[in-house]
Amino acid sequence: MNRLEQLRQKLIAAARLDVPADTVPWAFEQRVLARLRAPRSLDLAAFWARALWRAAAPCVALSLALLTWHLAVESASAPEPEPQTLAQQLEQTLLAAVQEQTADESTDVW
Repeated sequence: MNRLEQLRQKLIAAARLDVPADTVPWAFEQRVLARLRAPRSLDLAAFWARALWRAAAPCVALSLALLTWHLAVESASAPEPEPQTLAQQLEQTLLAAVQEQTADESTDVW
């Protein structure tokens, strides 16, 4: 037997030797009832945590509804761009720096 099992057996044996009393402590019922009747103190942190957790679901629902509306409006109003060929995409990428430089030179006034 390992040491933990021996310790467990000794604790169980000690617990069996200690017989609990059949009587209830004096005024136990009154103390319990007084504690139940006492007004609870207001815990502001728990109040705010509960309110924020209750507000989380409506916020997520509202966000999803607005996202759906935005995507529906955007897809209806924006025309589909013409698909570019690979050659057009390459030309646009290579000439982007040149076009940006000419735009900067036209705005510089001395």
